[in-house]
Amino acid sequence: MSENRLLDLSFEFAVAIVNLVDGVTAPKSSYMTDQLARAGTSVGANIHEAQYAQSKKDFVSKLEIALKESNETSYWLKLLYETKRIDMTTYQYTEKLCGNIRRLLIASCKTTKENAK
Repeated sequence: MSENRLLDLSFEFAVAIVNLVDGVTAPKSSYMTDQLARAGTSVGANIHEAQYAQSKKDFVSKLEIALKESNETSYWLKLLYETKRIDMTTYQYTEKLCGNIRRLLIASCKTTKENAK
């Protein structure tokens, strides 16, 4: 693992989301899996993009977008689980990763904002 836990976790999460989406075979699920794929992979993309932010404000903005996307991802995961498109193990694993990332994002945003004062 690299020295940036958030980058590592978000990449692991994106891989898990891609694999989950590719594994859903239930008919008429593509509208949900498409949304999950967009939101779930956007989390890591925004975290990765934040590493090259032009300012602290830009950095926080990218992380806050990732935070919003992680929240949306949780919604789609829960919906897929509740409609029996994914099993409990898959749901729990991906939701736990998502929650861990969300906690790190909240802490990173808070710390960066406090340090900017």
